[in-house]
Amino acid sequence: MKAKDFDKKFDEAQSILDDLDLSRTRRPEQELKRVNVDFPVWMIQSLEKEARRLGVPRQSIIKMWIAEKLEKTAS
Repeated sequence: MKAKDFDKKFDEAQSILDDLDLSRTRRPEQELKRVNVDFPVWMIQSLEKEARRLGVPRQSIIKMWIAEKLEKTAS
């Protein structure tokens, strides 16, 4: 497919998913890497309480708080 045909299809809000090869897609700087962190029991209990209050997994709270802190220190 030529670029102009692809652009036209996109501009007309037609689905272009069948025209893309998504088998090798990636999100730069979004790859995951597992890390292990040991927390005191009281901290885990507080994290679990906050996670239940917000209705999200404990891991989400940890990621969100770390991201917020990193954004603040970056600016």
